[in-house]
Amino acid sequence: MTTNPSPQLWLYDTTLRDGTQREGLSVSIEDKLRIAKRLDQLGIPFIEGGWPGANPKDVQFFWQLQEDPLKQAEVVAFCSTRRPNTTAASEPMLQAILAAGTRWVTVFGKSWDLHVTTGLKTTLDENLAMIRDTIESLCAQGRRVIYDAEHWFDGYKQNQDYALQTLEAAIAAGAEWLVLCDTNGGTLPHEVSQIVQAVNNHLSLVICQELMTNDKGQRTIPQIGIHTHNDSDMAVANALAAVMSGAKMVQGTINGYGERCGNANLCSLIPNLQLKLGYSCIGEDELAQLTEASHFVSEVVNLAPDEHAPFVGRSAFAHKGGIHVSAVERNPLTYEHIEPEQVGNRRRIVISEQSGLSNVLAKARTFGIELDQHQPEARQILQRMKDLESEGYQFEAAEASFALLMYEALGERQQFFEIKGFQVHCDLIEGKQTSSALATIKVAVNGQNILEAAEGNGPVAALDAALRKALLNFYPQIAAFELTDYKVRILNGHTGTAAKTRALVESGNGHQRWTTVGVSTNILEASYQAVVEGLEYGLLLHSQTEPVFISTQKSKAENTRISE
Repeated sequence: MTTNPSPQLWLYDTTLRDGTQREGLSVSIEDKLRIAKRLDQLGIPFIEGGWPGANPKDVQFFWQLQEDPLKQAEVVAFCSTRRPNTTAASEPMLQAILAAGTRWVTVFGKSWDLHVTTGLKTTLDENLAMIRDTIESLCAQGRRVIYDAEHWFDGYKQNQDYALQTLEAAIAAGAEWLVLCDTNGGTLPHEVSQIVQAVNNHLSLVICQELMTNDKGQRTIPQIGIHTHNDSDMAVANALAAVMSGAKMVQGTINGYGERCGNANLCSLIPNLQLKLGYSCIGEDELAQLTEASHFVSEVVNLAPDEHAPFVGRSAFAHKGGIHVSAVERNPLTYEHIEPEQVGNRRRIVISEQSGLSNVLAKARTFGIELDQHQPEARQILQRMKDLESEGYQFEAAEASFALLMYEALGERQQFFEIKGFQVHCDLIEGKQTSSALATIKVAVNGQNILEAAEGNGPVAALDAALRKALLNFYPQIAAFELTDYKVRILNGHTGTAAKTRALVESGNGHQRWTTVGVSTNILEASYQAVVEGLEYGLLLHSQTEPVFISTQKSKAENTRISE
């Protein structure tokens, strides 16, 4: 029995051009090259690299890709139609486009008569000539053209006849794709469906009346694409509506980056198109890289990943309520619309005061701990967690601290070191905006007392440095640990300076990251708890793969006492 192949849909990524227009986002040439190669690995067929000639960075980007081409993707240069009352042959901009050496070029032109008369300050007929002349000139130079109909939906609604004339001009000139752009992002899905269907019907009549031919005499029938913006939070929905109405190309960006509210998010579009609607976009193996690719791009552009993003967010398959967790443990379909692994994500069980015993059992398994619901320790862990959360702890954001809590309840928590006491002294120098802190700490390791001191630009930094200094001779692996994030939240601000504080510390070792929590009315004590548990959990991870090294060398300060 044979099955019909999935219908082909062409993906067009514009992260490197439209995406970089996002406020606060900036990339170097090296960043652009790294992203382009990652998108190439993801199997994206078209990657828009930028506008050659608009800035030196884009010129160099295309030059470097000529020296080191991508494996499978078509790199696309982007430009506008020529200026009014000139010719394409005399347009310097188009010379830079040709020099970029790409086989495909995307040309955008005006669809809305308002933009023609107000923005370009020219006539409607001249705008049609600009579209034809630019596309014809590029085709004559052997380039294949994608025509982006800017402000298409607004233009169509205001002056349907003229908007259609712009597409007809692009067809007559040799464009192979006609991409309908919702540039202002204000169109709704039902409007997109109606207009795309109407355009398809109109173009079918036009193409039947005057079929185009290329140099080989073969017929070329342009296809429809869609390019949506997210100003009404409809970019993904509008793109899906267009595809279901006949569009064959979808333009978007990784993580939805783009000007104003962003572009259609390919990280949501790809799985919806492929897993829900049955289109062929990228391979299954590439689809399983989607989460990693999303996080890779966010790291390169130096923006924090959206943890609640659909499909690829850390919380996309996180389960917190006890009833949810119990059901998911029996059958994931109860609360998951796809398998997380299909997009390279994973299921997470979240621990909080809303958790039931199912959460504890499931979370324990993620740490390699097998608990039985009838074990008294399981109930003790659940109750201890709820008691601590009522005091202000937050274990859903500090899973490493919860792991230590479980080990302690089971009597299996390793004591790598014991804090005997610490002092922190801060100096505020009058007339200077800087301050310094000195921390002194006393630690016991394997029966030895160690006294160390260290400076930092603040009390927590000084405390962390002193603790590491005291432990480094005993646990050399600590040198690879780093504090990657530190957050403080006031829990009951109405009590003023006596308020309870929650400190969250994220640590890492270059391969893994983990978060720990501390709570106290003393901000230093809360921070100290989180810092200490961060080091302890890092040592625990290391001990599970390699024996923990403990030096037998005694400290010179073994018998020194400091105040608690």
